[in-house]
Formats: sequence, structure tokens, C-alpha cells
Amino acid sequence: MSLRKIHNNLHEEYAVTLDTEVEKGYAYPQLYSVIKRLMDITMALTGLIVTIPILLFFCIAIKLETPGPAFYFQERVGLNGKYFRVIKLRSMGVDAEKKGAQWADKNDPRVTKIGAFIRKTRIDEIPQLINVLQGDMSMIGPRPERPIFTAQFNEEIPGFVKRLAVKPGVTGWAQVNGGYDITPKEKLKLDLFYIENRSVMLDLKIIIKTIRIVLTGEGAR
Repeated sequence: MSLRKIHNNLHEEYAVTLDTEVEKGYAYPQLYSVIKRLMDITMALTGLIVTIPILLFFCIAIKLETPGPAFYFQERVGLNGKYFRVIKLRSMGVDAEKKGAQWADKNDPRVTKIGAFIRKTRIDEIPQLINVLQGDMSMIGPRPERPIFTAQFNEEIPGFVKRLAVKPGVTGWAQVNGGYDITPKEKLKLDLFYIENRSVMLDLKIIIKTIRIVLTGEGAR
């Protein structure tokens, strides 16, 4: 099944489940949604204001090391299969995908010296706070995949598109419990755990674990 067909069928297939689901610890799922959105806006705005000097420094560093733009835009799949363009600091050369879409390796030779550092520290992810303010992403949720990989993984792992039942996140349960090195099947299992158990307390736990990972560089690729 093509990704477009997957998208067309997704909401109809899971609408009843999503509409009747009550998040853990809340009598009214709408309340959690409101709280989560307020948390997203507050953290994204605060994060952007605090990190402006860091972003400016690395924008200059990226352009000095390699030619091309400092920011990188890439199509990803979001809530209910909606496409959006994720924003990141560029960590590879501009011709990194001249041979087509490729899954990033742990020691990927396409990654620049500056790119290796901003990946390890997750600084390359900071511009995604703009995606959070735009409403395409949340601070917490499954990491958004590219369309080609979403379709591929759903063919190999039936039900992989269940991850699209919630907004994708800048960080998430799978990221703090496995990082980049887990398989798509393992990622799906962790993401479904989050979707079924998401709550303000779980979101705060993920934020705390994310801060620790950023400080230690654990799980970077």
C-alpha cells in the first residue's frame, strides 16, 4: 500500500480509538491536550529565546565549514499522515543525498565536523521548536519519519503508522530509552507505550531524561 493510501485510511481506521481514548490519570482527555499545548508553546518560546546565541554561533560555524545554507528543511510525516517540513541545523554536506534517501549510520561519513558535534549535543534539533510553535510537532511524541521510510517500515512492520495517531515530538519515549540505535520495530513498541500511557507526568519524565541525555551526549549518531 502506498503512503498516500496509508494516510487516507489512517484516520478512519483509528478514529474510534483516538476519540474514545482517555489519557492515563485524566478524566477528560481534552484537558490533557490543552495542558500539553500550553507546555509546548511555553517550552518552545523559552527554548528559542535562550538558544538564539547558540543558533547564531553554529549557523556561522556551519557556513564557514561547508558551502550551503545553515538550516535544513526536510519533508516528514506528522499527525494522521499530514506532511510538513521539519527544520534542523544542517549537519551534512549539501550533496549528502545525491544517491537518494539514506538512513544515517552511527559513524556516517556524510556528517561534517560541526555536524558531528551538534548531533551529539542535539543542538541540530533546536530549530524544530519553530515546528512546535507552528503546531506541526509537540515537544514530546514519536520522532517524525520521512515519507519513504514510513511507507517502507509499515510494509515491513504492519501497524507502524499507528505512531501517527499523535503529533510527532522533538523528543520522546523511544529517544530517551534507546536513542538512534534502536530498530524501527523497537521504536514502534516504545512509541505505542507512550501513546497508550501519555500524561503530563510522563511528559515531564521524558523532558528530564532528555536534559540528561543532552548533557551526556548519550545515544547520539
